[in-house]
Amino acid sequence: MDLITLFGMALALAVDAFAVALAAGLALDRLTGRHLFRLGFHFGLFQALMPAVGWTAGLTIQRWISAYDHWAAFGLLAFVGGKMIIEAFREEEEGNSSADPTRGWSLVTLSVATSIDALAVGLTLGMLGVSIWFPALVIGLVAGALTVTGMLLGRRVAVVWGKRMEVFGGLVLFGIGAKILLEHTLLQ
Repeated sequence: MDLITLFGMALALAVDAFAVALAAGLALDRLTGRHLFRLGFHFGLFQALMPAVGWTAGLTIQRWISAYDHWAAFGLLAFVGGKMIIEAFREEEEGNSSADPTRGWSLVTLSVATSIDALAVGLTLGMLGVSIWFPALVIGLVAGALTVTGMLLGRRVAVVWGKRMEVFGGLVLFGIGAKILLEHTLLQ
């Protein structure tokens, strides 16, 4: 696989991570280097590990994974997006600060949800007989870089447009999940 194809594939896989990071940047009251590192590292790590997992899983479980991966991604993104929307309205009513999407189960859920497509790419690369280690590294680095970029952009938008952008961020996550679901169900 040539470098241009690999980079294009890495960018395509990182688009979901970028959009989710944009929403996370919107949700945070204050963006720190810690937030950037946590989300960038985890999204990059999961994007790098999932192709390796898919590659090693091989063809024996491919039919089971492909039958449900889009439902899992939709469910995870809809859950986190819905939680962001609820938290935005709760904050208005109660004066609470919103939850940090770069910590705890939200971080794990988002990391898995944004990297499920990379699992399928790993299965495909395994079928093509391509070594997975260099592609996984490139995919992880691109995803990490786009995640940090998305968070920084999200924070800038939130400063300009205010806290109501958290609702928009939740809707974006739900929309990404719906897009994944529609793409997989309409193509089958």
